[in-house]
Amino acid sequence: MSDPHEAVPDRNDAPSPADPSPAGRTPAGRMPADRARLVAAAVCALQGLFLLGFCVFSLVELSRGGSDDAVRVGMEVVLIAVFAAGLIALARAWWAGRNWPNTPTIVWNALLLPVAWGLVQGGRGWVAVLVAGVAVAGIVAAIAADTSAPDDGTPDSR
Repeated sequence: MSDPHEAVPDRNDAPSPADPSPAGRTPAGRMPADRARLVAAAVCALQGLFLLGFCVFSLVELSRGGSDDAVRVGMEVVLIAVFAAGLIALARAWWAGRNWPNTPTIVWNALLLPVAWGLVQGGRGWVAVLVAGVAVAGIVAAIAADTSAPDDGTPDSR
């Protein structure tokens, strides 16, 4: 038997303009906050996995004699692995519903925009478009994600 003092939602209440509609869309074509979190998580995870792949590539090239400075390659791999771990931590935090990964995601992806410009100047236009596209997607998703609710550390706190 239910508690008579328990609040029962009114079925005639329409969602507020800021809330996603039942069909998963928001007014004016905005990205729903949950989808924005998933996109931000996916972008961070993709970037982290790419950096880990680059670490493996560097080590394989070192083993094949692609560099005569093993210490430099080793330190490069360690540094890149640290950034990869940070990006994977950001992806996990987005996935868990935390509020803190918003700013680091925006900063990291904003730092990729000059990298993309450098790639354009170096004649690597298609790589520049890919880097800039992923960076812009990460920035837009991080901005669109709803991080206004207090984060109490539980997965559902958004």
